[in-house]
Amino acid sequence: MMDTMFGRKILEATKKNDYDLMNILHKRKLVGIFRIMKGYELKYIIATIAISLSTMARTAQYFILQYFVDDYLTLETAQIGLFPISASIVLLTLLIGGANYFSGRFTAEVSEGSTKRLRNFLFDHIQNLTYIYHNESNTGELIQKTTSDVDTLRRFFASNAIGIARTLIFFIVNFVAILSLNVKLALFSIVIIPFVVLISAFFFKRISKKYEDYQEKDAALSTTLQENLSGVRVVKAFARQEHEIIKFGKNNAEKYQAGLLLNKMHSLFWPVSDVLCGLQIILGYFVGGMMALNGEITIGTYLAYAGMLIWLIFPMRNLGRLIVEMSRGFVSYDRVCSIIKEKREPLDQGDYQPESINGDVTFTDVGFSYEDGHPILEDISFSVKAGHSIALLGSTGSGKTTLVNLLPRFFEYTKGSIKLDDVELNRYPRQLLRKYIGTVEQEPFLFSRSLRDNILFGVNQKVSEKEMVEAAKAAAIHEVILTFPHGYDTMVGEKGVTLSGGQKQRVAIARILLRNPKILIMDDSTSSVDTETESKIRNALNNLMENRTTFIIAHRIQSIMNADLILVLDDGKVVQSGTHDELLKLDGIYRNIFNIQTMIEDELQKEISSVS
Repeated sequence: MMDTMFGRKILEATKKNDYDLMNILHKRKLVGIFRIMKGYELKYIIATIAISLSTMARTAQYFILQYFVDDYLTLETAQIGLFPISASIVLLTLLIGGANYFSGRFTAEVSEGSTKRLRNFLFDHIQNLTYIYHNESNTGELIQKTTSDVDTLRRFFASNAIGIARTLIFFIVNFVAILSLNVKLALFSIVIIPFVVLISAFFFKRISKKYEDYQEKDAALSTTLQENLSGVRVVKAFARQEHEIIKFGKNNAEKYQAGLLLNKMHSLFWPVSDVLCGLQIILGYFVGGMMALNGEITIGTYLAYAGMLIWLIFPMRNLGRLIVEMSRGFVSYDRVCSIIKEKREPLDQGDYQPESINGDVTFTDVGFSYEDGHPILEDISFSVKAGHSIALLGSTGSGKTTLVNLLPRFFEYTKGSIKLDDVELNRYPRQLLRKYIGTVEQEPFLFSRSLRDNILFGVNQKVSEKEMVEAAKAAAIHEVILTFPHGYDTMVGEKGVTLSGGQKQRVAIARILLRNPKILIMDDSTSSVDTETESKIRNALNNLMENRTTFIIAHRIQSIMNADLILVLDDGKVVQSGTHDELLKLDGIYRNIFNIQTMIEDELQKEISSVS
């Protein structure tokens, strides 16, 4: 219960920030990255103020050092005693420590808070992207963008974002302080700084390209790993472990090479910047020392300058690091934005929202094609009344699954008309259609949860134990579940790997039956069960289909011969339609398939009889 309430709060908070996060899309990447921090500006300002106080306190200590050497030690012009001087240094040290604490604390809140919200938003956004987008997307790439790239942005906020402010504050405060000591010293202290900036800019573009390549190789490696672990049964069944190891090793080697090139660029940058900054410090010390020897400045001034120079050059060296590190942030920003730029599926779009539907479906000259214009479906016309069943038969790629995916509006038909209860389908909101349409996929997906959770997954309202059990019985899985050690509380492995194919199919069927949809789509959902189990499922479904419009996709004619209407598809077109008896009387695909399957089953029966 607590988990559910917490999840709802996260969802509400995420949706509340949708507009803010969509605003991060900006042609200037730095502006876009900083927009991710929207809502955390105050904490960022507090962290910046804390850094300013820390910097000024540190610089003030050098002024005290100057006074101590030039005035107190000479005992000629000293106006302040040793105790006030010591107390001031202690107080300034405490101020530096306290300011650094608050700076670190609020910086952490900005970085962790911004990226937590970004992760929530990305997950919500991905959940609401179109069916076509997910069909065409690489799972490993999506995982990489929502984890590794978001973490790169987190590091950007934790170090680079506040680092920019820290660098500017350190430079301004210490440069102004040195300027107040001696103008000549101040000018000599920034001679090499333009070269540091130019070299950093030079490396920026090159490291950006190398890092982007590294992230792509990392995504490819993640995809290989994800696919291998998901398909572990297939790998073992075909004894392809060695092949997969070689494939993984190749991807890993490519990532290794990309990582080497990236680190070589970093390895080249740091020595160059260190040499330049070192030369600047040596030049400053030399000029300051000569001025002290010549009496142009006092010893106290030189010591104060020597301390301030470090805090002037250190930020400049850090600026170079920030410029280079920002390249990573920009690459990850682009990769994250590539997801955010994708348009969400408008689930609530539609002006017709009935409280319920009957299930009358009419296709009239329906066509569908992707953006390339190649037609997947052409001139599909048929009509099915509520409570009736319609079967789709055809070879792989004939368009059967695409046709049924038009009903819940996973795809939008590009030609003709589809009417549900005499109302054009595109007037129904997608959310409503998917509430009343249930699909049992050809390859059912089960989550790494208990069997109970998997069966109850698609139900929003509270369901009794009795209702859940009846759905399981109807799907012929109840008795099987009772044989497991923990019954309905038995944990299922990832993607249902601990269950057989037929068991997964029946759990998926129970999940849909519990929703009691008005329209049921069975996408070859009995392909992984034996004939006896299929018979049990069909017998159980006969009663349940009385008030439900059912679309059945199957390759075995025995699974569809009792349908009210059978459509035979070939290359996206309906080439035959009618009942089982009507189609058997016609020459064509249906009768040919029936004859072949009947012959195979007869031969199999003879083999079984001869053995027994």
